[in-house]
Amino acid sequence: MMRLQPLQRCACQALRRNVRQIPAAYSTRIASRATVSPGLTPRLLHTSTPQRKRDDRQSQPKPATIQDLDMFGNTPPPSTSVDVCMHDGFGLNSGVTISDGNGALLVNGEAFSWRPWELAKDKKLGNAKGQFVLPEESLSTLDLLWPRPDLLIIGTGKNIMPLSPESRKAITKMGFRVDILDTRNAAAQFNLLATERGVSDVAAALVPLGWKDGQWTD
Repeated sequence: MMRLQPLQRCACQALRRNVRQIPAAYSTRIASRATVSPGLTPRLLHTSTPQRKRDDRQSQPKPATIQDLDMFGNTPPPSTSVDVCMHDGFGLNSGVTISDGNGALLVNGEAFSWRPWELAKDKKLGNAKGQFVLPEESLSTLDLLWPRPDLLIIGTGKNIMPLSPESRKAITKMGFRVDILDTRNAAAQFNLLATERGVSDVAAALVPLGWKDGQWTD
């Protein structure tokens, strides 16, 4: 076995000391470079503490909800909007109740009792074809209005009926567009459009839920 001379032994010991004294950061840098693929540049990763992440989430704006997108959510309904459709009348937002079997004519923020069947033959508002017929005289109040509402919503009672061509022609001649629905849906449509567009632009003519073919039904 070959023995080291004293000079060689001192040199080896000094070399080992120098290796042990290499800074840890330098060793880590060498190791990290050794694992990087050719053509790629190493980059440091940034991490946030859990508390920082929570603070960031709290500082972000909350997502919008359907209620936030409703432009008319805070708009008060008109006084003539229909709160309840009854068997023999209507309850309005103003507190006014139309009862005793009367229908409702809602025009320009005013409410009128309306009995179109009193002007119809046999007090019937339906013809043999199952169509809804309104006597022209029953809409005479609308013919006096100026400026007139753009849309007239008609509620035909508990069930929807198509509007007869004669009645549609008479209403169109007065300058109205017309929408015909059963009374519950007609009232809901009037409430919505009167709130959005104003009571001067939308009118409603509603027959009570209990009126059908010239008589009251359950």
